[in-house]
This record gives sequence, structure tokens and C-alpha cells, in this order.
Amino acid sequence: MKYHHIKVKINTKHKPSYFTGSMLRGALGYSLKKVTCINPSYKCQGCFAQSSCLYYSFYEQPNSFHKYRFEIELGSGKFDFGLYLFDDACESLPYVLSALEMTITQSGLTKNNYRFWDMQMWLNGELIYDESSFLSLDIPPKTFEIDSFTPNIKIKLLTPLRIKKNNQFLRDDIDIEDILRSIHQKAQEFNTGQKAFKLDYTPTYSTIIKAITYKPLLRKSNRQNKRMSMDGIVGEIAIMGIDERSYKLLKLGEIIGVGKQTVMGLGRIELEVL
Repeated sequence: MKYHHIKVKINTKHKPSYFTGSMLRGALGYSLKKVTCINPSYKCQGCFAQSSCLYYSFYEQPNSFHKYRFEIELGSGKFDFGLYLFDDACESLPYVLSALEMTITQSGLTKNNYRFWDMQMWLNGELIYDESSFLSLDIPPKTFEIDSFTPNIKIKLLTPLRIKKNNQFLRDDIDIEDILRSIHQKAQEFNTGQKAFKLDYTPTYSTIIKAITYKPLLRKSNRQNKRMSMDGIVGEIAIMGIDERSYKLLKLGEIIGVGKQTVMGLGRIELEVL
């Protein structure tokens, strides 16, 4: 799998809301449609360009795995964020960057439409935007690969993890298999376009220590004009003696996210070596 990782730093004294994921996704969508739409009616339904439209594939296409996700930090007090593009979405990088710049400097963020000009962008670790202008974009996508393995790790659940099991969202506990199955399912959707409801192997590990909690979280949906639950599990899980295949899946989960609503920044995990 290839991917781009965009990091945005905005220098301002303004403070965003506790959960920025919904705001960022909505604001980018508004600008992305302006950048990419070629339909005079400006409507997606029945549009002749659906099959090649980046906005449609990111926001309107039903029953599809979105090939991007925001990376956020809850309650950081900053507008800084990250954005991942996956596989063929990498080819649309110029459109995404143009929409990001439009969002931040012209359209604005939050209900106050704050506009910012003092910002920087990085692409795969290299500075590409500074002093209100883009620098070189001749940076190839990264390729997911594992060059090391350690069996003793800690999984940090940094933003609410929303995983359904037996038709209900997990609240009080979560198994490593639940996390691995979610990542495996996303990976299969990437690779084959088909959902995988089971792991095709049996994970092995010797010890687990959990320090997790259920975190309530709401977002305002302007489209549906109501508040929607973004509740999920946060905390840390320590694992000893995990097998290499499971370790690789968890490392993939750091990039593509885990569970539902990852496009808004939920299901963000990080691994730490013990």
C-alpha cells in the first residue's frame, strides 16, 4: 500500500473545539468541491463525472472505503492536524493540497470562519508550504513496509475507538482480536474491495494489561442538523509476546486507523515498544 502523510501546523491564538475531526472533514469537503467540480449544476446526483470525481469518491460515494483520513488530537487547543491519502488518492495530491490551502486561508474554520495565513505544511516529513506559498511537491508516496519486529508493545488508543461486535459498539472491554480484525477488514477492502469478517489466522500473545475507558463524544452534523455520537474506547493496552503477523497488522493500523469514523480522526492508534 502506498500513502501520503500531510501535516499542517497553524500558528494562531484562536482555539478550536475539543473535537476537530468533524469540522476539518466538512471544511475540506466544501473546498474540495470548489476545486474539482466541473458540473454546471453543482449537484452530485446523476452527475456525468461521478466515476472520476475526487469529491464524489471522498464524500458522496455510498458503501465505499474512503481512501483518506484525518489525524487529530482531542482537546489539544490547536488547529494542527494530519491527513493521510491512500493508494490511488495519492495521485490527486495537488487537488487535496489546493483544497487545504483554500480551506485554511479563504473559506475558514469553525463557525467563526477563522482564516489563517501563518501556517506550514509537510509532506512525508518534508516542508512543502511556508510563507504563503508552496515549495517543491516532487515527493514520492511512501510504501507501507515493516523493517523490524518487537513482540512486547503497548497500543495507545489516542482517539475513541468505535468497533461493533454482535451488532453493538464495544464499551467496557475490547480484545486484541477485535482490533486486529478491524485492521484486517480495512486492509482487505484496500486490496480486494471485499470485506473480511474474520481473521484468516490465530493471533498469539502471552500477556495483556489493559488501562482503557469509554469516552463520550458528540459532534454536530450540519447536514442532518443534529448531534451524533462519536463515543468510543480510549486508553492503553500492553501486550507481551505478540506474533509478527499481528504486529504488522497493528503497524498498518497506525496508518489506516481502526474501527469506524476514521476519516474524522477516530480510531487513531500508536505503538510503543516495551
